[in-house]
Amino acid sequence: MTEKLTVPVFEPAAYFSGKLVAYGVFIDRFGSLRRQFHVAVTGRRTEHGFQLDESFIYDDGETEMRRWDVTKVGNGRYTGACADVIGHATGCLSDNMLSWRYKFRLPLYGRKVSVTFDDVMVLQDAGILINRAVVSKWGIKLGEVLISFRPLP
Repeated sequence: MTEKLTVPVFEPAAYFSGKLVAYGVFIDRFGSLRRQFHVAVTGRRTEHGFQLDESFIYDDGETEMRRWDVTKVGNGRYTGACADVIGHATGCLSDNMLSWRYKFRLPLYGRKVSVTFDDVMVLQDAGILINRAVVSKWGIKLGEVLISFRPLP
């Protein structure tokens, strides 16, 4: 096969404007599937970036709502905030990839534990966005979250 792959341009504010659906899993550091979920996402542009409302449904029936406010600060750089992010998330866009890093209060065993998320989001053809997040605490990998997003018609 000699066909060349087309690499789309990723503009996060445009991509996340409207309704999307996402499907994801959490794989622990030993390779065991721990959790599956899907997310209904509604995004809208703002004066300085975009806002995302995420509605999670997990395989055990738990639900969670999250709102992100993301600001484009220039030169491919972004900052973001949501209720459980400690400080701000920071991101860097390069071509069709957004690297995103933040500390997060993750609910575990009835309390919230501070962990670090290192995300890499890559936009593919047909509007599919693949996200891999390495979750760690004190530099020790706890696992990975794998998510695929797609816009709804």
